[in-house]
Amino acid sequence: MSSSIYVNDLTVSYYGDVILNRVSFGIEEGRLVGVVGPNGAGKSTLLKGMLGLIPTDHGTVYFNNQTIEKVRKKVAYVPQRATIDWDFPINVLDTVLLGRYPSLGFFNRPKQADRDIAYECLKKVGMEKFAKRQIGELSGGQQQRVFLARALAMNADLFFLDEPFVGIDITSEEIMINLLKELRDEGKTVFVVHHDLSKVKEYFDDLVIVNDRQVEVGEVQSILSTQKLKEIFKTHFAVWEVLGVG
Repeated sequence: MSSSIYVNDLTVSYYGDVILNRVSFGIEEGRLVGVVGPNGAGKSTLLKGMLGLIPTDHGTVYFNNQTIEKVRKKVAYVPQRATIDWDFPINVLDTVLLGRYPSLGFFNRPKQADRDIAYECLKKVGMEKFAKRQIGELSGGQQQRVFLARALAMNADLFFLDEPFVGIDITSEEIMINLLKELRDEGKTVFVVHHDLSKVKEYFDDLVIVNDRQVEVGEVQSILSTQKLKEIFKTHFAVWEVLGVG
């Protein structure tokens, strides 16, 4: 069975410290994938390494049998909210409109059709009433919805979201996860770095567990065994009761 994403021997290090060591796995297309693990285990590093956003020491990553350079225009990436300059003088609609630029070419300006697409994407996340608002004036959940709308405007096939649910309201989280499930149902492949283990059964099809420079990958039901969780979340004793696996 073919994989939409195949990672082979991926190794990433910072200043000589190995963060990911010869990681290999495959994910089929049309899956909603949770990337979980202890703090500092390398979850964000995995996403950035796969997307060529940071240097890698070794390994290859293929997206539908092509390198990231060949499919970049079809890959949407939503970074951690803490890494974004929210004081930048841009409004909500224009932020979403940035998602149209990869398909326009270097010298083409967005047309009315592109603005219409951006506005429709805002409507999907329930943020159309804030179209003219400066992004820094929004709440954390509203900001994350806007950046998901920007990803939707790209009409991408692959989506990578780094901690999209951290510090946001429950309404925003519900809107976002429902949209991500819709993308999955349309055949898109979605990766989400996530921390709330109590929701992984509800949210995801597969899990990529990152720990101690290695990863373990599998369907949620099969990978959530007591022994595996105890090995990975050694100090999270309450997790067994929350997940109902202990």
